[in-house]
Amino acid sequence: MFKVKWKPLATIGAFILAVYLCIQYWDSIAGIFSKFISATTPIVIGLVTAYIVNILMSFYERHYFPNSKKKAATKTRRPVCMLSAMLTLFGIIALVIGLIAPQLVKCIMLLAEELPGAIETFIPKLEKIGIIPDNVIISLESVNWKSLVSTFISNIDWKSDFISNLAPGLSSAVNTAFLAVSSLVSGIANVVIGIIFAIYLLLYKDKLVAQLKRLVKRIVPENKLDTINYVRAEVSDCFHSFIVGQCTEAVILGVLCMAGMFILRIPYAPMIGALMGFTALIPIVGGLIGAGIGAFLILMESPVKALIFIIFVIILQQIEGNFIYPKIVGKSLDLPGIWVLAAVTVSGGVMGIGGMLIGVPLTAAAYRLLKAYANSPKGQNPLTGKTK
Repeated sequence: MFKVKWKPLATIGAFILAVYLCIQYWDSIAGIFSKFISATTPIVIGLVTAYIVNILMSFYERHYFPNSKKKAATKTRRPVCMLSAMLTLFGIIALVIGLIAPQLVKCIMLLAEELPGAIETFIPKLEKIGIIPDNVIISLESVNWKSLVSTFISNIDWKSDFISNLAPGLSSAVNTAFLAVSSLVSGIANVVIGIIFAIYLLLYKDKLVAQLKRLVKRIVPENKLDTINYVRAEVSDCFHSFIVGQCTEAVILGVLCMAGMFILRIPYAPMIGALMGFTALIPIVGGLIGAGIGAFLILMESPVKALIFIIFVIILQQIEGNFIYPKIVGKSLDLPGIWVLAAVTVSGGVMGIGGMLIGVPLTAAAYRLLKAYANSPKGQNPLTGKTK
C-alpha cells in the first residue's frame, strides 16, 4: 500500500504559499523589507567598520609588547591597538579628502570661469551644422551664460530680483532642503551609532566569538560543523586577502601615478595621485574612473598635458595590470582574471560600487570551495578533506 509522506508535501506547500504571498502582497513586503534594511543600517556599518579596523588592530596587537605578560600590557593592549587602528583609518581618509577636495574645488571654479566662453563659442558651430532648430539656437544665444554660471557659483550672495523669480518654486525648494538636511542628519546618526557598535564589537570580540561558536555548536549537527567552520574560514580569508591586497595595490598605484606626474610636470599631481589610489580600491574599473576624472581636470588647464597624462596612465595601467595586481591581489585570492571581471560586472550591476567590493571576495571564496569539491577523492569530505 502506498504511504503518503506528509512532511515533504507540507514543505512544498509552505514554499508555494510563501511565493504566492510574496507575489500577491509584494508592495507591503517590499515596504517591510525596506524598513528592515533602514533599521539595520547602523549595525551593517558597525560590522563593516569593525571588520576593516580589526585587520589593522590585529597588526598592532602583534607588535604591542607581544611577549609581555605584565598586567599593564595585557590590560591596555586591546584599547590602545583599537584606538591606533581607528586613528590610522580615519587619518588615511582625512588625508585623501584633504588632498582631493581643495584642488577639486579649484578645478570647479576654473570650469565655471571657462564654461560660458566655451558655450558661446560652441553655439555658432551648432548653427552652422544645422542639426538644431533655429528657435532653439535663438533661445540659447539669448541666455547670458556668464551671469547664469556666476549666479550658480556665488549663490551665497543672492540678488533680490533672482529671489523674486524663484518665489513660485520656493516652497518646493524648502521641502527639498528639509529632506536633504534630514537625510544628512540621519546618515550622520547611522555612522555614529555604527562606530559605537564597532567599538563594542572590537573591545569584546573574543567573548562574542566564543559565544557565537557555542551557539553554532549547539544548533548545527556535529557532522556538519567542520564543513561550516571550513567555509567560514575560507570566506574570511578571501575578504581579508582582498582588503589588504586592494589597499596595498591602491597605495602603490597612487604613489607611482603621483611620482610620474611630478616627473612629467603634469598639474594636480598630489590630488590625482590620491584620486587614482582611492578609485583603485574598485577592482578593474577603478583605475579607469580615476584616470577619466584626472584627464578632465588637467584638460581645463592644458590639453597637451592631458594627452601626456592619458598616455602615461595607459602605460601605468599596463604595468599595474600585468605585474602589480597579479602579484598582490590575484595571487592572494587565487582567482582567474575572467572570474574577477564576471564578479565585478554582475555584482556591480546589482549593487553598484559596494557590490563590486563584496562580489570579488565572495566569488573567490566560491571558486576555492568549488575547486576543493572538484579535486576531492571519493570517500572524503569534499571541503575539509576528512574521510567520511
